[in-house]
Amino acid sequence: MNRNKSLKKIRKRVKEWDIVIIGGGATGLGAAVDAASRGYKTLLLEQVDFSKGTSSRSTKLVHGGVRYLQQGDVSMVFEALQERGLMFKNAPHLVTNQSFIIPAYDFWGGPFYTVGLKVYDLMAGKLGLGPSKHLSLEETIEAIPTVEQEGLKGGVVYHDGQFDDSRMAISLAQTCVDYGGAVVNYCKVTRLLKKDDLISGVVAIDGETGEEFNIKSKVVINATGVFADEIIQMDEPGKRDMITPSQGIHVVLSKDFLTNDTAIMVPHTSDGRVMFAVPWHNHVVVGTTDTLIENHSLEPVALESEVDFVLETAGQYLTKQPSRKDVLSVFAGLRPLAKPEDEGKATKEISRSHKILISMSGLITIIGGKWTTYRKMAEDTVEKAIMLGGLPERECITKHLPIHGFRMDIDAYTDPMAPYGLDKEEILTIGEEESGWNGYLSEKLKIQKSQIAWAVRNEMARTVEDFLARRTRALFLDARESLKIAPEVADLMAIELNESVEWKRNQIKAFEDVAKNYFFNEKNQ
Repeated sequence: MNRNKSLKKIRKRVKEWDIVIIGGGATGLGAAVDAASRGYKTLLLEQVDFSKGTSSRSTKLVHGGVRYLQQGDVSMVFEALQERGLMFKNAPHLVTNQSFIIPAYDFWGGPFYTVGLKVYDLMAGKLGLGPSKHLSLEETIEAIPTVEQEGLKGGVVYHDGQFDDSRMAISLAQTCVDYGGAVVNYCKVTRLLKKDDLISGVVAIDGETGEEFNIKSKVVINATGVFADEIIQMDEPGKRDMITPSQGIHVVLSKDFLTNDTAIMVPHTSDGRVMFAVPWHNHVVVGTTDTLIENHSLEPVALESEVDFVLETAGQYLTKQPSRKDVLSVFAGLRPLAKPEDEGKATKEISRSHKILISMSGLITIIGGKWTTYRKMAEDTVEKAIMLGGLPERECITKHLPIHGFRMDIDAYTDPMAPYGLDKEEILTIGEEESGWNGYLSEKLKIQKSQIAWAVRNEMARTVEDFLARRTRALFLDARESLKIAPEVADLMAIELNESVEWKRNQIKAFEDVAKNYFFNEKNQ
């Protein structure tokens, strides 16, 4: 996966592409894998970095959505459970089986979670991850010692999936390239090309050099998440917005706050939301919120009220009450929810199902959905693209397509290098055989220097932030530790990219500006 090679492909290609995809998040990358694996000439353009937006900021769950079952959205849960099973089979190095405990109270409709989760198990069928089981009051208290005991009737254990979202995104980008597709980050689409009022391609600018490309394509897919309306405006100026952005935040705590390996799911917080506390990379991710946001941005910032709400609620179920000083990192993401017809609907009531829109000019826009169903969203979108572009019909093969790095014999629970799958050995070899790349960059976060070389050479990491936020998860796991190692990352990346001292200075400053939103200054604590 090499950026210069992808740009060369764009320059050399005289004929039109079959499919151009705008947006390098879960949906766009899924569509790129689907299209490339069917043999279509596929190009994906991302304005910043792969999964820079929503797709790196999830709760890290691959799940059917227990709460959607309670809301009666059975068809979506069924689809998500099937897709969850396929993600396990296709990416065992990235997706793991995680057990969850739901404490059951009178006022939460305890029986629903015992009976409802049996239905959840049945719907998963052969792709199930393990049966749910009722827990007695004593067993629940033993599993969650600090659980609120007033009104507690017992609990339920069930199984869902967990993964590393931005590592999954990079693996999808690599899979697309493995099948002959091209992907480019830091290449922003600025205009849509039209011929006889029909979409015929895009104009894009290389963010690093300013070079402009006129790219012709039979079909253009808009998979830009919360930015979808901006592309729609290029096609139909003045059109009503299709997206309602909803902010969800997560706080990251040390492993001390969740002493066993079982996650906790609270199905009904004080304001009717769902709360998760999930072990992840030897830390604990707690969230989320559901806050309507007027404006979208590439770096949404957690509101102090959201952080306080998460910490206060988490304290009722974790081993001890977390305070602001315990927060190692806090990150915010924006859900690109399809705007409901009923303007009065709360964001938590808006369906997470995806929608595919086709404009009069032929622009295909995919909105809504969630990480778990990325493959199905991609399949549905590419099917529309085949019809619209008059492409030769070829069957979708992604149901049983191993994702780049596929490896069964790797322990994703204990091995920090597990998300690399088969590439792990090559990364370790860099550290052993090339001078300057040996040893840890951060022993605390188990990040090795050789991962920088690999990220630059094979994963299109272009900035310090790319490496510390998405190729590794340092910024999301421990913001202060990521700031501490940023100068060394800049030094090593500059060697690999042949960049100047000024570049290093600018990179460190840019990373500091981003990182300050991921932790609280002492004066705020």
